[in-house]
Amino acid sequence: VSVRLSVSNYEVLCANALRRALRSGEKSVVPRVCDLEALPASTLGKVEIESLDEGREGGIIEGLLKSAVLTVFKDRLPFERVREIIPAFEEGIVAHVGEDVSSAEEAHLIDAVPALKGPVLALTGGDESPAAVASAVEFVLEGLHLSKRLNKDASGARATYRSRG
Repeated sequence: VSVRLSVSNYEVLCANALRRALRSGEKSVVPRVCDLEALPASTLGKVEIESLDEGREGGIIEGLLKSAVLTVFKDRLPFERVREIIPAFEEGIVAHVGEDVSSAEEAHLIDAVPALKGPVLALTGGDESPAAVASAVEFVLEGLHLSKRLNKDASGARATYRSRG
């Protein structure tokens, strides 16, 4: 795989984030986890994957993306830093995120789950703009889901995170 794949995927990710921000009327553009859904199509155009089952290539790419998100999540946020987020979901918090949810709406999740603030600000480097906070919130929630701490229900462009209980 050449560097062209990385450059192409970066451009597709940024374009998807820009499209999402324009639809929401936002001036600031920061890619979020929901924007990663645009990458399997652009990746499949650049690599050839041979699998035993025809048509599974997209699933393989999605698995690679999830594995990458989980790896970065574990590297950037040790469990001790996110442990306090889980009780809020066990008490009934449900988080809706996705392409059709504005950055401001996602950023307000910090008010409902104060334990999110520390990990989110660590990821944003202190940037408290709604776009940066929403990106970090989605990343934390997806990391907790991929590490089997939260349930995720995905439907179209929207995802809902809730307690595993």
